[in-house]
Amino acid sequence: MASNKEFVFRKAEKNDLKVVVEMIQELADFEKMSDGPQLTEEDLLRDSGLEGGPQYCHIYVLDLKETDKVSTIGYAICFFSYSTWQGKSYFLEDIYVKPAYRGIGAGGRMFREVAAKAKEFGCKRVDFHVLSWNPASKFYQKMGATDLTEAEQWHFYRLQEQQLDILSKELNK
Repeated sequence: MASNKEFVFRKAEKNDLKVVVEMIQELADFEKMSDGPQLTEEDLLRDSGLEGGPQYCHIYVLDLKETDKVSTIGYAICFFSYSTWQGKSYFLEDIYVKPAYRGIGAGGRMFREVAAKAKEFGCKRVDFHVLSWNPASKFYQKMGATDLTEAEQWHFYRLQEQQLDILSKELNK
């Protein structure tokens, strides 16, 4: 790494979405869920509001500016959620730094930037989930995050599309 480098955290633009989709796949490969990602650049374009429609998520990228080049080295995807205890909150769906750029402060910079965005938007908290085996858990704890499964016995549940179909159809019986 060149010593003359600078991180730039910014909202993703249309021309960033190809590299974001590639990094989403890299994250899925790391999480041992290579077949998981189903999103396309078009999905991200539509859902991020970059085409002018409703904005369901915020996509950010982290660029590394070095003396002679600029590289996009990470991304974060967030969206608003709501807590009946605290009000508006920010959910961090993904945060990812390419492996070659880990250990230089990029992850810490992105995490702090997401926290600052949450404050800017008037959110009371940032929520996210982490696989139990992911070594990033130590990083998040170092940044001040609380593991709710341990501290409050909260478990994260999900209904997948197939179950949504089944439950919806039960209404029409």
